[in-house]
Amino acid sequence: MEIFYYFVFGALAAVVATVELSKSNKDRINTSSSFNSFKNNYLLVYSLMMAGDWLQGPYVYYLYSTYGFGKGEIGQLFIAGFGSSMLFGTIVGSLADKQGRKRACVTYCITYILSCITKHSPQYRVLMVGRVLGGIATSLLFSAFESWLVAEHFKRGFDQQWLSLTFSKAIFLGNGLVAIVAGLFGNFLVDSLNLGPVSPFDAAGIFLAIGMAVILSSWTENYGDPSESKDLLTQFKGAAVAIASDEKIALLGAIQSLFEGSMYTFVFLWTPALSPNDEDIPHGFIFATFMLASMLGSSIAARLLSRNSVKVESYMQIVFVVSSASLLLPILTNFLIPPSGVKGGSISFAGCLQLLGFCTFEACVGLFWPSIMKMRSQYIPEEARSTIMNFFRIPLNIFVCIVLYNVNAFPITVMFGMCSIFLFLASILQRRLSALGEKPSK
Repeated sequence: MEIFYYFVFGALAAVVATVELSKSNKDRINTSSSFNSFKNNYLLVYSLMMAGDWLQGPYVYYLYSTYGFGKGEIGQLFIAGFGSSMLFGTIVGSLADKQGRKRACVTYCITYILSCITKHSPQYRVLMVGRVLGGIATSLLFSAFESWLVAEHFKRGFDQQWLSLTFSKAIFLGNGLVAIVAGLFGNFLVDSLNLGPVSPFDAAGIFLAIGMAVILSSWTENYGDPSESKDLLTQFKGAAVAIASDEKIALLGAIQSLFEGSMYTFVFLWTPALSPNDEDIPHGFIFATFMLASMLGSSIAARLLSRNSVKVESYMQIVFVVSSASLLLPILTNFLIPPSGVKGGSISFAGCLQLLGFCTFEACVGLFWPSIMKMRSQYIPEEARSTIMNFFRIPLNIFVCIVLYNVNAFPITVMFGMCSIFLFLASILQRRLSALGEKPSK
């Protein structure tokens, strides 16, 4: 079955290369040299930030287990991370609108570097502090950088359509190519150089420090609403009113929570789904394949977003339906293909079918990120952008904490079925958002 992995990876690589190299003039956006310089600077910083994040991911659980902690204790550490992102991250992330987005991005670097340093300690309390710091950093990563980019883009007078170009390239590089390279580099540090499971965290700290130096030397500060009269509680109230009074913002938040909640749940489920009988599967290679599928999705998104005739609200309805169908595969294969009781061995036929479905889902993830960024830039008011984006992450973090706490309470098919329903519900809400977007504003 090993040849199957290479076939899927090779096929995806060929399709990504074909899509990228076959772009015609109508798929490309004509921009200015000043914008290209601005875009490349942001892409450099974003790629360094994502490298710092991706290097850690594959080794967090493994590092905790080498320190002698069991599944329950490790689960509590993960829950602490998501809980911290929901509670402290929302507060710190929301301060970006008032205190400055550049300052918030630097805070992300410092917070995540400190989190990496805590990984050197086998003490549970120190690791718990690291998870809390990591949760805060995650909220800043997914709000402060995008908020800075959108504000700076319009402050410099660039065309609104050019923003989608930066979004799609950021996902193609940061969530695709950088993820693959980071995975291989982490593997090289741990397995080839035998530097131990903490070495990827040290490397992540170095990348974050380099990124912070670029931010400090080349970025200018921008704010949402810097008025002294508004305290944090007033900001929260303003964001809540904006969400409650504008159905489009509320729909966008619900869509984001439903999709990302399903996406994070998928991260915990794909390994047991592909190896229910402890089959020997190459986790690192499969992860790289998923990232390649995500690159394909972001490359397709770049084409779609470059065309004025194609509305992001319209095609995302299809993306959510396809993603919903792709996560039904584990349920269908469980019913249609008799499960094997043999332990070990290579991936089963059902596993091969599921892997293809999971690659389809990852392609949808690649389409989702630049598209949701585009919609957020259109619908979320500038003065409260970071605050509202962090509000969106509250139900997401609650959902992931509940799933983590009950991950062993339900069969894996039930969990996939729940994710599929959520994604289909997202498509219905997206249809409503599309209808509202077509209505002329009063």
